[in-house]
Amino acid sequence: MLVRSIRQNDLEALLQLARSTGVGVTTLPVNEERLSKRIAGSLAAQASAPNPADSSFVFVMEDEERAGHVAGICGVEGAVGLTEPWYNYRVGTAVHSSREIGIYRRLDTLFLTNDLTGAAELCSLFLQAEYRRDNNGSLLSKSRFLFMAEFPERFSRRVIAEMRGVSDETGLSPFWESLGRHFFKMDFSEADYLSGIGQKSFIAELMPQHPVYTAFLSEAARAVIGQVHANTRPALAMLEGEGFRYNGYVDIFDAGPTIECALGDIRAVRDSQLLTAVPAETTEGRNWLVSNRRLDDFRVCLAQTEPLPNGLPLKRELIDKLGLEPGSSVRAVPLSARR
Repeated sequence: MLVRSIRQNDLEALLQLARSTGVGVTTLPVNEERLSKRIAGSLAAQASAPNPADSSFVFVMEDEERAGHVAGICGVEGAVGLTEPWYNYRVGTAVHSSREIGIYRRLDTLFLTNDLTGAAELCSLFLQAEYRRDNNGSLLSKSRFLFMAEFPERFSRRVIAEMRGVSDETGLSPFWESLGRHFFKMDFSEADYLSGIGQKSFIAELMPQHPVYTAFLSEAARAVIGQVHANTRPALAMLEGEGFRYNGYVDIFDAGPTIECALGDIRAVRDSQLLTAVPAETTEGRNWLVSNRRLDDFRVCLAQTEPLPNGLPLKRELIDKLGLEPGSSVRAVPLSARR
């Protein structure tokens, strides 16, 4: 399996992936124009000077045993909310008390904010179900960290990831049904789609500007605030293992948690090393993420290996897959931290 920078001819494969994601992956809408712009934006970012506001990178995972079949996608934004508004709910607390009648109440609230504007964002992670094995999900997700470690000037120091919230197999979100529907009069899937194609002005126009007391929501809606979709739990656990934490921000549509970490504190960024690719007939050891360090044709593979004093032993076919020559410099990091 190979993770690489997206190319112009990947549009049809991207559309096929978008059709299979289901509701809740906002940044991967089934919209050819929007996806074509994302590809163009990624190619333009590769060719431009470092500027987080214009840094939007997309990568795909391809299965070389199936003639380069695109099995997954992931992306990273240098800084969100600088060209389109960025909304979240901040989960807070309101206290009401009366000494006279002896009542003291702590009530959870939701406050519409733009607090995360300017943060870098991990986005668009999706892997076809048949490939969710053999560390493919970890390879796809964590490949971005080697890119961010290589080109930190293109990203904000604060990194966030919006995790998919709870919805059922038909796309019904209990949080949306209890809150959003009262203001938008549309299905969750439609609101999610409009947000995904960049039509976000309706959020500011229609959402309540005052704090929302969660006590007014249904029990089912309160139960999913800050919770992730069952299919997203492995991705959440993976990012938590890299240092990401929930700090009280949730999605305004499905109440999925937004987690965050400082760029330099992400385990795979902090622990990545620059090593020399040393050709070897056989290699053994832990799983390592290995990248070719290129901006315009970034590539990442998994290798079972361990560094030696003279460099990182890699099979010749893997060096070729990365588009390198023996003796080239690579950036590498263990796939997971030692327990």
